[in-house]
Parts: sequence; C-alpha cells; structure tokens
Amino acid sequence: VMNDIITTMFNKKFMEELFKPQELYSKKALRTVYDRLAHASIMRLNQASMDKLYDLMTMAFKYQVLLCPRPKDILLVTFNHLDAIRDFVRDAPSILNQVDETFRQLIEVYTPLSAGEFQLIRQTLLLFFQDMHIRVSIFLKDKVQNSNGHFVLPISGPVPWGTEIPGLIRMFNHNGDEVKRTKFTTDGNYVMPQREGSFDLYGDRVLKLGTNMYSVSRPVETHMAGSSKSLASHAKENIAPNPLAKEEMNFLARLIGGLEVKEAGGNETGFRLNLFTTDEEEEHAALAGAHESPYTVISIAASQEPARQQELARILGELEVAEPRAASPAKGEDLLALMDAL
Repeated sequence: VMNDIITTMFNKKFMEELFKPQELYSKKALRTVYDRLAHASIMRLNQASMDKLYDLMTMAFKYQVLLCPRPKDILLVTFNHLDAIRDFVRDAPSILNQVDETFRQLIEVYTPLSAGEFQLIRQTLLLFFQDMHIRVSIFLKDKVQNSNGHFVLPISGPVPWGTEIPGLIRMFNHNGDEVKRTKFTTDGNYVMPQREGSFDLYGDRVLKLGTNMYSVSRPVETHMAGSSKSLASHAKENIAPNPLAKEEMNFLARLIGGLEVKEAGGNETGFRLNLFTTDEEEEHAALAGAHESPYTVISIAASQEPARQQELARILGELEVAEPRAASPAKGEDLLALMDAL
C-alpha cells in the first residue's frame, strides 16, 4: 500500500505540474488531489475517516510551517518529510529513485531563493491555513495547541540560525559607528543553535519539525472548532468564483492522465482504513457530519468509457471561468484535448 501511494505521489507528470511556477491552489482542488492520492492503492477510506485524515494532515503541516524558526526552514521541514518517505521505500530502488529525483529538483529550485522569497512562501501558506482551527489531541496533550485550536508559539529554545540571542540593543550614529549598547532581560530561555540543518540530499536536518510526531504511541482525535464549522463561511466559499479554475482543472487533468488508480480485485483483497477507535464511532461521525461537512469533494476517475469522459467534461463545464477569446488557444483547450484523448 505504501509503495503504491508513494509511486503515485512522485509520478513524473505529477511532479512536473507541482514544480511549475503558479498560484496556490484552492482548498477544493487540494482536497480532490489528496483524496485521489489516498486511494491510489487497494486501501479505501469512508467519508468520515477521509475527513479525519485530511484534518490531521492539514493541521500537522500548519503547525510545522507556523513554528519554523526562519522562513527558509520550511525547506528543512520538507526534507524531513522526504527523508521519512525514503525509509518507507528503501527496499524498492525504482520508487527510491523517484523520491531522490524530487529531492534533487527541490534542491535545485529552492535553495537559491532569498530569505524574502521564503518569507513570501511562508506567508502564502499561512494565509491558506489561517481559518482552519481543528483541535488535535496529540497537540492538546503536548500543550502546543489551545482549546480553541490556535497554536502556541514558544518563547524559549534555539534562536533561528544566523541570529543572536535577544537581550542586546546597539545604537549607531549617522556614520554607522556604534556609539552605545544597552541590555534588557527577556522572559524566554534562549540558546544558540549548534549548527545549521543540512540542505543536501543526505544529511542532518537538525530541525525536528516534519519528523514523526507519533514516535510515542498515543490516541489521536480531531475536533472541529466552532469557528471553522461556520456554515456561512462554507456557503461563501462554495459560491465565490475561482479565477484559477482552469489552471486547477488542467492540473487535475494531467494528474488523471498520468496516474492509474488501482482497483481492488483479482488476487488482491481490498481493505478499509478506519481512523476511529471503532466502526460504530466512525459511523456516528459520518452521520453527524452529513449535514455540515465543510468539504465539497469531486470524485474524478479516468478510463476509456464514454460515460466517464462525459462526467469529466461536465465537471470542467461547471468550473470553467468565462474569458474573452484570444487569437491564441485558450488555457482550457489543452484540457479538452487531453480529455478527448483519455
């Protein structure tokens, strides 16, 4: 199952799309891609477990981005993710090569960026997550999340690499010469970092954000905070026009065209993943969220069947944004051509 999911996730066409310069995708597009990746193997989840898995993923990543000591450390978080994925597929050379190729692309594209560019990336990601305040028991127990779903920023520990411990103010004259120093006390217990994390293909990342947060076995639950379940906000999101609809559908279409979802059957026995303690709890969660689910999920499947091609064309029609025709081909035409070829 892990091999199938990782193979799909690091598919060459999928990675090519992700590395193209582009605006951030909407929550709906992300959820659609996430659903497809989660079901890329014989594993299946029902709606309640899928919602819970998605909530855990989004809040864990929000926590990692929010607590990065400096913007560039987002890249170290990503490298921690890929290091863990490497361990899953260390006995599958072909899949390992896919992961390493993505690693090399990340190093090539992102390590040359300036601190300001990383700050822009970080702020863009935090804007995406700013209204999501889902309580996760592992964070509540570790006191890194409040009961309202907001994360707690630490005031102690290592300072960001390349900075100094707070407590000293230097004053300079108009010539740039230091003329005075004053000290002040801080409430935090700060220390200097021992070294910078490695941005190489292999190395010690130093930063622990993005590593396994389940290293100690404990139950994990998610509870939707009231503010995040506002029906008014969901209604507003559903009716708001999306200017990136064509680009998002092009992304999904290429994903559909390049990936093949394995169907449970033949000699393989499909199995269902339940993220709740019991089946009854899962069923109860599904019933409770039936009328107030914060997500609208579009199920997309690709095959040679005409009926399925028509369904994809219908979805495209619903999301297409009207634009004046130009002399050059419209952005959506490559999507239509791809749909015809499926």
